Amino acid sequence: MQWAQPAAAVALPPEPADPPLRPAVHQAGQRPRLARQGLSDRALAWLFVGPTIVLLLAFNIFPLLWTIWLSFTNFRANRPNAAVEWLGLSNYRRVLNNEAIWETMRTTAHFLCTSIALQLVLGFGLALLLNRRFRTHSFWSTAILLPMMLAPAVVGTFWKYFFEPQYGIFNAIARFFGASGNFTMLGDTRLSPWAIVLVDTWMWTPYVMLLLLAGLRSIPQYLYEAAEVDRASEWIKFTRITLPMVMPFILLALLFRAIENFKMFDLVDNLTNGGPGSVTELASIHLKREAFEKWRTGYSSALAIVLFVAIYGMSLVTVRFLDKVKQR
Repeated sequence: MQWAQPAAAVALPPEPADPPLRPAVHQAGQRPRLARQGLSDRALAWLFVGPTIVLLLAFNIFPLLWTIWLSFTNFRANRPNAAVEWLGLSNYRRVLNNEAIWETMRTTAHFLCTSIALQLVLGFGLALLLNRRFRTHSFWSTAILLPMMLAPAVVGTFWKYFFEPQYGIFNAIARFFGASGNFTMLGDTRLSPWAIVLVDTWMWTPYVMLLLLAGLRSIPQYLYEAAEVDRASEWIKFTRITLPMVMPFILLALLFRAIENFKMFDLVDNLTNGGPGSVTELASIHLKREAFEKWRTGYSSALAIVLFVAIYGMSLVTVRFLDKVKQR
């Protein structure tokens, strides 16, 4: 019995050598990461933000701090080389105890409340009208916005000639409707405050209308559809849907116009310059006279800080109330 001979060993091919290391294959759409050159993202951000911060410090923060410092001194801008004395709170006591300043504050409050009330009523009415989207609503929307596009100096000059008692158009319109005599709107102590209110209302009612129109168009339509299903009247729709939904926009318009009217200067300065007498002398006009006519820079700086605190407090109260309305 013969044993089977083992089969001849089959020669196997040599194993291939390990391939050289290759760079990792990137996923589709990705590019290999290259070393960044030039400025980093942080440096680039500071390059763009830096000029804005410098301008903010130069034109906002530094003048405010400088005004605060001047309010404690007797500095006069027309005597820059005179010795500057530290007065402490003396300027603030003089401001708060000055009856003329409280009179200008009452005049400012009268102008502010009357003009803002008219602007809100008229602006809301125009917004409700233009929200109906009739055929020519785009044309009328643009036409109504024209007054707020004009510069206050141009508006003041235009209305000054409009109110001119001899050749102004205002008296011609008044006589057309049956009025007798000439109205000296800017020279009469009783009519001149209303002339300022009329001009400011004409100029800034479109701004209020634009804000309230945006609020009206942000109301969901399904709320009105649900009210239609419940057979709600138009008054119920207005008081239960429209007015509550637009209230935040009304408060925003109130806040913006109150701030602007509190510091109103150029329009009144062009129309009456605070006259006749001092019946239209707003706080800003009084501040200008103290600072640039009497050159009591330290005293006027204290008055400016008092006005700033008053505006800030009024804005803070309005913003708090706006937050409460939004949370309802």
